[in-house]
Amino acid sequence: MTWEIVIGLEVHAQLSTSSKIFSGASTAYGAEPNTQADAVSIALPGVLPVLNKGAVERAIKFGLAVGAHIAPHSVFARKNYFYPDLPKGYQISQFDLPVVGQGALTIQVEPLSAPSAGSGQSYEKVVRITRAHLEEDAGKSVHGDSQGVTGIDLNRAGTPLLEIVSEPDMRSAAEAVAYAKALHSLVRWIGICDGNMQEGSFRCDVNVSVRKTGAPLGTRREIKNLNSFKFMQQAIDYEVRWQIDTLENGGKIQQATILFNPDTGETRAMRSKEDAHDYRYFPDPDLLPLDITPAMLEQVRATLPELPQTKRERYTSEYALSAYDANGLTASREMADFFEAVLKCVPAQAKMCANWLIGEVSAQLNRDGLEMAQCPITPQQLGGILKRIADSTISNASAKDVFRAMWSEGGNADAIIEAKGLKQVSDSGEIEALVDEIIAANADKATEYRGGKDKLFGFFVGLAMKASKGKANPAQLNEILKQKLSG
Repeated sequence: MTWEIVIGLEVHAQLSTSSKIFSGASTAYGAEPNTQADAVSIALPGVLPVLNKGAVERAIKFGLAVGAHIAPHSVFARKNYFYPDLPKGYQISQFDLPVVGQGALTIQVEPLSAPSAGSGQSYEKVVRITRAHLEEDAGKSVHGDSQGVTGIDLNRAGTPLLEIVSEPDMRSAAEAVAYAKALHSLVRWIGICDGNMQEGSFRCDVNVSVRKTGAPLGTRREIKNLNSFKFMQQAIDYEVRWQIDTLENGGKIQQATILFNPDTGETRAMRSKEDAHDYRYFPDPDLLPLDITPAMLEQVRATLPELPQTKRERYTSEYALSAYDANGLTASREMADFFEAVLKCVPAQAKMCANWLIGEVSAQLNRDGLEMAQCPITPQQLGGILKRIADSTISNASAKDVFRAMWSEGGNADAIIEAKGLKQVSDSGEIEALVDEIIAANADKATEYRGGKDKLFGFFVGLAMKASKGKANPAQLNEILKQKLSG
């Protein structure tokens, strides 16, 4: 029996305002419990919400970035439900009139080694975005303190969120992870969310269902609050297997909200899934409708940076880079900015810049557990290394020695090259003398080469590079060797 996986995501991005969405309380992370819970946050009688303009601007910015319709008129609603960390007994959100309407996000899907991962080839896909709406976050329940009781921390209550809802367009764990990563990169790129998943700034709810190929949509189950791309893949894999096994054994899927346990790798039901009518939405009487003027729209548009897709297209057309290189360089805004700053140092070497950033620099960052913004060398320092490769002062191998020294000790390329004696030997007379000695010492191999054993050329190159301690200019060495061996 052939099954098709159907996945949609609801992503909560915490907006990067310094104050809450309806009050002036701080949104800074890590404060002592309840020290940032003001009268509005804890819903004291008589308090009134006041909308944060910065949150609105960030929502508009996101909508523009995904080509969405920005509603000139939207409404805040009360979403009623009870949790201990929701002081009012309702959440201020948006329902039928959200600020951001339909848009789309283009993703690059890479294969994952997992049962529901999808095909083994990378490919591009467009995921439709249904809506994105503003809302306030709830507080946090802290379970099991030293007295074995649950505490309530309301610091987070009222923190501004943008909930981004996709269409059920994804058909594999690979596509879901690629979409979540692209969204994570985008909200950081345009500066509306810091994307810190460990602190809860970017949380994903994944709706998963299965159906026979071509059949109507199946009953979905929603996996709540995933804050890791790895856990997302694992949760989808487990849930897909569970749903298929249930259906093939004659069972039925009940709509539910579920949690993923990373320790066991399993999902478990938390509660039956509510529908919209269960929340008894109605317009919030304390908040006026949100009207966005064309002037405000243009003001926000003017603050948008060049977007990743536009930048990728420019890199391939302007610098003749491959799609792979362009994707790697736009993995984050910090990476793209670094690339462009390095390129100013060596304007004609776009491909070499890309190779070094995607290769050596990224590998060293991964080894040290650092983000691009934490890179210990500057674009100008790396540009200095690439200049000396381009003008043949050093070889690629020596450049890696310079890079390692610069990464750990600092300094500029020229000083490190001088101190370590890494300059290439480019004097043709010196290289010729070296080659003559090697050929004379290996006359039998030279005769075999001239007799048709072309593979011996690498043997001579290796000896020559060893004799020169890796300093001989490779291009000159190869040319001189060919001349001498063919004579």
